[in-house]
Amino acid sequence: MASVLRVLVVDDSAVVRQGVLLLLEHVPGMKVEVASDPLIARQKMKSRRPDVILLDLEMPRMDGLTFLRELMREDNPVPVVVCSGLAGPGSETAVRALQEGALEIIAKPQLGVGDFLRESRARLVEALRNAARARSRLARRGPPAKVEVEPPERLLERPLSSLLTVTTDKVVAVGASTGGTEALRQVLEPMPPDCPGIVIVQHMPEQFTSAFAKRLHEICRIEVKEAEQGDRVLQGRALIAPGNRHLRVRRTGGHYQVELMDGGRVSGHKPSVDVLFQSVARAAGENGVGVLLTGMGEDGAEGLLAMKLAGAETIAQDEASCVVFGMPRAAIQRGAVDEVVPISAIAGAVLRRARRIRAP
Repeated sequence: MASVLRVLVVDDSAVVRQGVLLLLEHVPGMKVEVASDPLIARQKMKSRRPDVILLDLEMPRMDGLTFLRELMREDNPVPVVVCSGLAGPGSETAVRALQEGALEIIAKPQLGVGDFLRESRARLVEALRNAARARSRLARRGPPAKVEVEPPERLLERPLSSLLTVTTDKVVAVGASTGGTEALRQVLEPMPPDCPGIVIVQHMPEQFTSAFAKRLHEICRIEVKEAEQGDRVLQGRALIAPGNRHLRVRRTGGHYQVELMDGGRVSGHKPSVDVLFQSVARAAGENGVGVLLTGMGEDGAEGLLAMKLAGAETIAQDEASCVVFGMPRAAIQRGAVDEVVPISAIAGAVLRRARRIRAP
């Protein structure tokens, strides 16, 4: 991340623009510019590209979702934090913003915006800095330094249960971040009712995963739900990790179930794809299929390598169909991926590889 973090605030409200300027002008290492709509923002970006954008959604001339979609199509997209009165927890608009690639959602009230901004200063600063870090991870093009695969019990201290019984049940573990909400729809919608049990970590703020899971459940042939403590991993079911909770898979006798945990961020995220993948490597071994979808950063790369070393089949989304190729690229560079396919072919690849797995 640059020594000076350049923030571009795109909001048609003069109150919001001025409020953010006043809030952030004294934050060390942060410089703020403003634009009243996306077209003006585009002009400013031609002369000086920001490190992160704080974006409203309801604006004249071009709405924020359209602008966000355009930004995410670029080769090296500027990360975006959405701050909008239309993006309350669980709202359709908020889910769409995450689907289009927003890294964080901050819902602002329709009234009392000035007070809200002052009260939310710490959260706003943290969201902007985290988004900028995501961009710096994405921009690293060279091969990463070799990192030893960390034993899963060291990730969150508490050891997993021992493997007590041989099982041939399959577990499909999926990780996604920026652009992942649409990618997950394309993976889950074609799944048949007898598909292997699926566990998912999608980087998404707290309070949004439940609405996202319900939306997928309505359009899929399989059950899709926000994971709860102790849920079984079953055929025809997909479990999505709740926002701000790590999810691990563990063996109990001859079946699998999920465990939700607090704790710090792992690989920069909570929930973390690495935590999920490492647990599946330990619990399922050869009975696992790991899938890494679109996203900024490197979360999931080490975990996918752990799955591969444990005998699991591993798949990554290809660059052409990714919103952001950061996470799949990191896994490919580590030699963690058996097959790279477009998003439209991932469901078929999962089913084919699940059938191919040898029983231990």
